Amino acid sequence: MNIYDVIKKRRSVRRYSQESVPEEKIQKILEAARWAPSWVNSQCWQFVVVQDPKQVSRLCKGTIEQYINAPAFIVGCGHPESSGKKGDQQYYMVDVALALEHLVLAATAEGLGTCWLAGFKEEYIREVLEIPANYRIVAMIALGYPEGRGEEDWGEKAKQRKPLERKPLSDIVHRDRW
Repeated sequence: MNIYDVIKKRRSVRRYSQESVPEEKIQKILEAARWAPSWVNSQCWQFVVVQDPKQVSRLCKGTIEQYINAPAFIVGCGHPESSGKKGDQQYYMVDVALALEHLVLAATAEGLGTCWLAGFKEEYIREVLEIPANYRIVAMIALGYPEGRGEEDWGEKAKQRKPLERKPLSDIVHRDRW
């Protein structure tokens, strides 16, 4: 599958099978995240992979989307002092977001579903995962095989879904001036 197909296939998955994600696939998607660009190549990110069912359950209690039944989560953290700052914009957020987007696209290419979660109680998640105080949690990625996947590999179900709509480029792109 080429990169454009992967981009168009990516969806926010909210129902997962309980099949565990093979370590080989987790390593591949983490490797993709590792190659993301960052402010002066600072690579200020850290990732916490959560697969133990008890930890997953505890983790989910700290999110607003507790109904997501993913068998795994990857928590993306950034070290604010290791990245740049422009005015009041801290680039660790951008750096970690770029790495997580690489991870999400790689997961899609591997046949996995993901859902980007930003609605969480940071201090609760920090405590559950023992994240150092000098790191900030940027986002959590739910990860697993989409519920109902099988031979169709999302094919038939995807055909029955209403296609995602996107604004036309003419509505969002400006040339040489606004």
